[in-house]
Amino acid sequence: MDITRNYFEFLGLPVSFDVDQARLSERYRDLQKQIHPDRHSHQSDREQRLAVQYTAYLNEALTTLKSPLKRAQYLLSLKGIDTLSDSRAQLDPMFLMEQMELRERAADAVDHDDPEAELEALQAHVDAEFKALQVAFAGSWDSKQFEQAEVLVRKMQFICKLHSDIEALEDRLFDD
Repeated sequence: MDITRNYFEFLGLPVSFDVDQARLSERYRDLQKQIHPDRHSHQSDREQRLAVQYTAYLNEALTTLKSPLKRAQYLLSLKGIDTLSDSRAQLDPMFLMEQMELRERAADAVDHDDPEAELEALQAHVDAEFKALQVAFAGSWDSKQFEQAEVLVRKMQFICKLHSDIEALEDRLFDD
């Protein structure tokens, strides 16, 4: 085991945005069986600590590679692009205006005649937009257009936040 390798290498997967989720889960289970700390309880303290470190790294790898947004951010980080801090990537004003309108629509949904239907429609729109961004990111990544890929990740971050906000509104709506 070598936790200095990137998550893809650690799991024996190709470095790509398109990850076979079944293969990812299979590789995770195989490695988990090998490195789980319980399997090393009879070994030295050093071996036990290493098992804990490997397991933590494996869990973080799984969490990262399962999530399209986290996977995209991680891929760009492998190229030295930090998408978690302030960006030099500028988002187009039309996208930002659309995000404001979608947020207003979400906020107004609770007063809609059928708030559940309105939030479901909004969620469907957001999900479709997120899928389109994933496809665009995969294309940018594959063609090594990393600046464009960074812009797409920034957009994905907006969409994921809006998705979470809509889910929170739905929870509040159904809790009442």
